[in-house]
Amino acid sequence: MNDTWETIEALCEWLDEESPVTGQTARLLRILKIGEEFGEVAEAVHGLLGTNPRKGRTHTADDVCKELCDVIATSMVALASVTEDPGVVFDARLREIADRAHRASVKRGPA
Repeated sequence: MNDTWETIEALCEWLDEESPVTGQTARLLRILKIGEEFGEVAEAVHGLLGTNPRKGRTHTADDVCKELCDVIATSMVALASVTEDPGVVFDARLREIADRAHRASVKRGPA
């Protein structure tokens, strides 16, 4: 997992060097980029299902997976842009989510 966050940090450094905006504006734009990437997931799902009769089937399940990965990577970059230790923050939050799901399934009982 460490390699993943090192890659994200390298991407942040590259963005910092290449972006025409800095500081709070750059961080805000990285957060907003998540919405743009989500839109591409939605487009790929519509294309996979062929829900637009004018376009038909234009995407594959692999396209959806790639777009989902873009959302995840973009979110990781945004997180790394707003906290000093994104891996710790993410791991703690993931544990909270998993614990909440576990409590809900215990409360519900066996299926």
